[in-house]
Amino acid sequence: MKQTVSIPEAYAEAVQRSDTCGFARLLGMAVTEIEGGRVRVAMLAEGMKNAHGTTHGGAIFALADHAFGIAANMEGVDQIAISANIRYFSVPAGETLEAVAYMVSETERTSVYAVDVYSGDRPVASFEGVGFKFGVPAQKE
Repeated sequence: MKQTVSIPEAYAEAVQRSDTCGFARLLGMAVTEIEGGRVRVAMLAEGMKNAHGTTHGGAIFALADHAFGIAANMEGVDQIAISANIRYFSVPAGETLEAVAYMVSETERTSVYAVDVYSGDRPVASFEGVGFKFGVPAQKE
């Protein structure tokens, strides 16, 4: 899947890092938009079916997790996930899945991001990821 819009220069490094991620490339994920603190990532659902013939939950989770990772690392502070949770709402109806990630809150050492996953206008899942900012010196109380 190809990037469909231009990415603001301030976020070019984060997008480039995500574009070279082997796992994301394997699944065909691509950043399609960064605007207003939100990151949109798309992935074709083709070849991602489970034994029931619907899109595999692991593929949906992977897309949401990838969008979370990009959003959490856009501002130049390296973060890794320390927890993640997903709720599935419906079976994807379309051939493309989109994940929209945005920050909910942050502290000096952690952040919380929400990711909404869609198939067209249809909500598919809701993901919450907690990031840990590493390389940030701890402040003394």
